Amino acid sequence: MPDAPWLHIVGIGEDGLDGLTPAARTVVETAEILVGGDRHHDLSAAVSAARVAWPSPFDALVETLLSFRGQRVVVLATGDPLWFSVGARIGRAIPPGQIAYHPQLSAFQLAAARMGWSMADLETLTVHGRPVEQMIAFIQPDARLLILTTGADTPARIAAFLTARGFGDSPMTVLANMGGADEARFDGTAAGWDHDVPAFNTLAVDCRAAPDAALLPRVPGLTDDLFRSDGTMTKREVRAATLAKLMPMRGALLWDIGSGSGSVGIEWMRAARSARAIGIEPRADRRAMAAENALALGTPRLDLRDGTVPDALHGLPAPDAVFIGGGLSAATFDAALAALRPLGRLVANAVTLESEAILAALHARHGGDLVRIAVDRAEPVGSYRGWRPAMPVTQLSLVKR
Repeated sequence: MPDAPWLHIVGIGEDGLDGLTPAARTVVETAEILVGGDRHHDLSAAVSAARVAWPSPFDALVETLLSFRGQRVVVLATGDPLWFSVGARIGRAIPPGQIAYHPQLSAFQLAAARMGWSMADLETLTVHGRPVEQMIAFIQPDARLLILTTGADTPARIAAFLTARGFGDSPMTVLANMGGADEARFDGTAAGWDHDVPAFNTLAVDCRAAPDAALLPRVPGLTDDLFRSDGTMTKREVRAATLAKLMPMRGALLWDIGSGSGSVGIEWMRAARSARAIGIEPRADRRAMAAENALALGTPRLDLRDGTVPDALHGLPAPDAVFIGGGLSAATFDAALAALRPLGRLVANAVTLESEAILAALHARHGGDLVRIAVDRAEPVGSYRGWRPAMPVTQLSLVKR
């Protein structure tokens, strides 16, 4: 029979111990060690356990908890410990059989109830302790967003993002201290937002697009003019076809080799929740453009690195997908293929005859799909219109099995 859990993680709300189930309250009241933030300790002030604050740096939390093993240890978290909260982080480091979770209503559930919104019809996001810009990827017409913020100034920053993209008419509501005696609500629109709000708050946004609003779908294929570029980038139609072969998935990691303006890595991260990308680009000016594009398009965690391939690939975490848009060689292809995780996707594009010859040879060795993508655009020809062809792109793609 397995041992009983030694660590309890208890969600607590603004109503403190009174809001806990009898079982969860007993766990807290009989604790020998209580770990949490100042707010959590204030909400459980009647308990006589030894108090431990969040460690600094926070990464030391797991080591701190393990040092108390053998005692009755309780971690206090806000709301649901496994919903954008500390419980998930602890659970990745300590086996789940050693932990008992005691969830409380989350801020998302409380906010949805206050707004009268269905949880099934909205996006739940957090920018608490994370780059605020990552919410930009979720600005869509008629989308409803619930956002855990990172401070009193966060709603105003988000209002500015909305307004700049043509969503200034979007209603915004800040909810603070939900479930407690000091619960407060602040309503306004993105364009007219001028409230001073408590630092600990949840933001509700009902996205309303103006006729001239920027349309930034999470489906790959953003228009080229949304990216700052020196002209060296994977163009819209080819980029959409490339990402279809790369298959973005939740939490998956992409190596974007020869990332240039970062367009492929950015669209990869926008297309799936928690998707990650490492962009490898030897030119500093292009890395600067990619970083600017990542901030503007809601992927501030795009990891840009200086280096030339294949040497720059050594030591990187194993990818779920690799795109070779620059620096193509047989050595780079082989190194990327070897590093790919099982079921990983590899896509390489070429526009020159020399690079196309490399892809033809690689296709003969490894198989996969070898295709040529040609795009023509209608452009003025005097007073008429005609088709102007872009350079065709040869693409090799395969799945590692």
